[in-house]
Amino acid sequence: MATAMAPTAVERAVLEEEFRWLLHDEVHAVLRQLQDILKEASLRFTLPGSGMEGPAKQENFILGSSGTDQVKGVLTLQGDALSQADVNLKMPRNNQLLHFAFREDKQWKLQQIQDARNHVSQAIYLLNNRDESYQFRTGAEVLKLMDAVMLQLTRARNRLTTPATLTLPEIAASGLTRMFTPALPSDLLVNVYINLNKLCLTVYQLHTLQPNSTKNFRPAGGSVLHSPGAMFEWGAQRLEVSHVHKVESVIPWLNDALVFFTVSLQLCQQLKDKISVFSSYWSYRPF
Repeated sequence: MATAMAPTAVERAVLEEEFRWLLHDEVHAVLRQLQDILKEASLRFTLPGSGMEGPAKQENFILGSSGTDQVKGVLTLQGDALSQADVNLKMPRNNQLLHFAFREDKQWKLQQIQDARNHVSQAIYLLNNRDESYQFRTGAEVLKLMDAVMLQLTRARNRLTTPATLTLPEIAASGLTRMFTPALPSDLLVNVYINLNKLCLTVYQLHTLQPNSTKNFRPAGGSVLHSPGAMFEWGAQRLEVSHVHKVESVIPWLNDALVFFTVSLQLCQQLKDKISVFSSYWSYRPF
């Protein structure tokens, strides 16, 4: 089997010059690009106290679904918190219309948005620590930085694309249930979460399983979206989900943020690939 030829002295000199240019010039050019892109991403998550004057603007999102008109409503997003909610639910059995709204003194923090913003801030911090005056001496340094930045960006993206899997008792115990006025009936649960670029509201209608029920009771595990028939125990009662209503609305700036994450991750990977090309000729060495 043929083996790769070691570079000649001339080839090695050329490679060393190219690698020196990569470390001293192109790396910083890529870092500037990343800083510009992530600055734009961070602006999408702007909150009060982050250097902008005044509170974050309120945005109203009309909730809808192509599959149901049982639930309609408007959620008001202010930064990373729901400041208002107005929900109408038409009960399937009797068409009774129920109306719920947030208490005026309450806001509901969307942890996914807060966490994503924090990860973006951490990625920017890592990049700012390697400004134009910093001289990278090895390819390994660059790879370590890119890995650290990519880890933060991947975590930011995952917080938006992977909602938490919750059990029904966890949803029942959530403070969100106690945010509404009038108080939610005991046979209703609600959950709010981010999925990709969408703000989602799920309403679960429940019924009590009688002690003499012939149904085989199997508590449901954690899930982003539970299905009718899911069972759980709450207090002294055994309950079953009878109806599930999910409505959602697109948040345009979250879509922008996800695009910025993807582009930034691609830039990081491309720089890593360029560095790695040279590793096939010699171990990373200082310049």
